[in-house]
Amino acid sequence: MSKLHGYRRFHPGTQPEYDFPFYASTAKRHPTQPLVIVPQTLSEITGPVFGTDDLKPADNDLTRQHKGDPIGERIIVSGRVLDENGRPMPHTLVEVWQANAAGRYRFITIRPGEYPWRNHYNAWRPAHIHFSLFGHAFLTRLVTQMYFPGDPLLPYDPMYMSIPDEKARVRLISQFDWENTIPEQALGYRFDIVLRGREATPMDDSPGE
Repeated sequence: MSKLHGYRRFHPGTQPEYDFPFYASTAKRHPTQPLVIVPQTLSEITGPVFGTDDLKPADNDLTRQHKGDPIGERIIVSGRVLDENGRPMPHTLVEVWQANAAGRYRFITIRPGEYPWRNHYNAWRPAHIHFSLFGHAFLTRLVTQMYFPGDPLLPYDPMYMSIPDEKARVRLISQFDWENTIPEQALGYRFDIVLRGREATPMDDSPGE
């Protein structure tokens, strides 16, 4: 049997801090003791995983899951799941759709709206979409958020601003995608997800460095 390779740590500065005073709830939720490192044995690195039987052909169109048309602006979000060297990560399950053998995903949904929350006075969350990714084992689950270009709420959002590196924060903002825009139906947005390295996409609840 070939040698197993463990999971790499995130590159410093690319991930949000656990304790970020402007994000009020982190004061009670952040770890106060050293993190417990999960052993990276055969079972953690190679499985278990979700099977392709869990997915249905129309699951990537979130506007067709109920009777009647949803209210709101349809959008198409697509992108790639990449490693730190820009290589596609095949068969990654994106919890809205599953990336294909070229590490690509695509889904149709309704553009989310902004909403108020009680983090601080007059606090509003920018429009965003949550992504959950599973690799070759449950231990590889990663969660991140995608934002939209030109959103004026981003500089005021503590979750977005908790990422120390400005360049890393920008990687959470999708790009308008003219090629995937459907005439008279839906605007397209592109959001590539990089899993590791200096260009890694920031993930939720990642260890602070």
